[in-house]
Amino acid sequence: MRRKATLLGTTALIVLALAGCGNQAKSSDDTKLAKKQELNWTEASTLATADLSKATDTLSFNTLMETQEGLYRLNSKGAAKDNSALATDTKVTNGGKTYTFTLRKNAKWSNGDPVTAQDFVYSWKRTVNPKTASQDAFYFFQVKNAEAINAGKKSLSSLGIKATGKHKLTVNLTKPVPYFKKLLAWPLFYPINQNAAEKYGKKYGTQSKYSVYNGPFKLTDWNGQSTKWSLTKNSSYWDKKSVHLTKINELVTVSTTTSYNLFKSNQVDETLLSGQQVKNNKNSDNFVKRLPTGTQRLELNQNKVKAFKNVNIRKAFSLAIDRKQLTKNVLQDGSEPSNGFVPAGMGNNPKTGEAFDKESKVASSVSYDLDQAKNLLKKGYKETGVKKLDITLSVSDTDSAKQTAEFLQTELQKLPNVKIEVSTVPYVTLIQKQSAKQYDITVKGWQSVFADPINFLDVYEKGSSYNTSGYSSAKFDKLLDESENKYGNQPAKRWQKLVEAEKVLMEDQGTIPLYQAAKSQLLRSTVKGIIYNPAGVPYDWKTAYITK
Repeated sequence: MRRKATLLGTTALIVLALAGCGNQAKSSDDTKLAKKQELNWTEASTLATADLSKATDTLSFNTLMETQEGLYRLNSKGAAKDNSALATDTKVTNGGKTYTFTLRKNAKWSNGDPVTAQDFVYSWKRTVNPKTASQDAFYFFQVKNAEAINAGKKSLSSLGIKATGKHKLTVNLTKPVPYFKKLLAWPLFYPINQNAAEKYGKKYGTQSKYSVYNGPFKLTDWNGQSTKWSLTKNSSYWDKKSVHLTKINELVTVSTTTSYNLFKSNQVDETLLSGQQVKNNKNSDNFVKRLPTGTQRLELNQNKVKAFKNVNIRKAFSLAIDRKQLTKNVLQDGSEPSNGFVPAGMGNNPKTGEAFDKESKVASSVSYDLDQAKNLLKKGYKETGVKKLDITLSVSDTDSAKQTAEFLQTELQKLPNVKIEVSTVPYVTLIQKQSAKQYDITVKGWQSVFADPINFLDVYEKGSSYNTSGYSSAKFDKLLDESENKYGNQPAKRWQKLVEAEKVLMEDQGTIPLYQAAKSQLLRSTVKGIIYNPAGVPYDWKTAYITK
């Protein structure tokens, strides 16, 4: 059962650290634009969905941010201000619990319908509705009655959002949430055109033709399984004069070798880099080093493999993995070994300034000690009556995932009577299997929406839709509850509860952190105006342009 009050809580610690890529302003008069404003981009996986209520992965949310629009867009400094998107005025009353938004009157959907306050009401109710089965519905729990509605205990009509006019929207929260505006810039909180959603029914958002768009671009040439698609400038967009790109062509290249060669032959404008490619291009004018707040971890499914309920077996698996060797000698792409589940860049102690991942580190949970691992595994075997572990490691079919899987297979098979079989599947298939708990062990990723430890820790709270491993701790849940609902307005005390919760998770080895994944890339130096956000949806292409 989830917490009764807001999931995300109240904090003064939120800092969305945004770093720009290239010139973040619109092109100036003395900038010579290229005649062809067409960006060619590569992706490591196919697009999973264009339905914001169903999205769970970074690529889907990035696509939604380009093709849809909500109340705010974050600027290059991470601020959500009026007139950046659909909200032209915002009034906060009732001690920070009531927001009244005035919406711009000239916004339209690509089907010609006006964008209205009711579109937000429909969208939020649709996501919170338990019949929709949105994995991200819990992010709405700071909205009045959202949690009870999602649990089937109250009617949708009681949700704390009302259209008090065609262009007037009122939202009531359960408690003040100082970073609420930044959440509203995330696509999960965007509107949905009710006419389109009802017209297409279950097909909505499954192909580009089964959706309508109110953002800078329209999704085109995507059939739900396409390995290439485009984002085309939306002529119905209210601020189309600020959009320079006419088209963004996206191409799935599972291997960075392929995308790298395409970049070198001027067929694409961007490529992620791995291993030796990073070393070879560090001095290039096109090289960009990125370290987003995204991590990779090894998840042990206690629901399927009962032996993983034993803490000594979980600890043995963790101690058998040399994370420094994985990042330095295998991946070689700038990724950093994890200090814990919560990565670097997720906030600092409000009193001392110490980074969360340093203060909360439990060394034994991310250390390498094969002898100790073997001893703990033998102890775990004895405690459970298990004599061997013959298990499958499920990963995606990208280069880095396969490299990681091969390394983990070698490391874990150094343990007595452990045999690992590797299964590689397309990324979209993998996240479906993970959501359905159809794995023995798997490598899972998590990317924050905003820079605060709670955005990682609540993954393992009891009842979380993302907790597919079966890990559960009453002590952990209590600490999270206290951090958000008892000390939400006391930053120092809240911080300490979050530190304690991370330590409990790591001492239990509730999950096995591996590394914070670097996203070093080559981006053609003629591409300007992209806004990059390491703590959330990464790329905003609205103001991007190409120079000669």
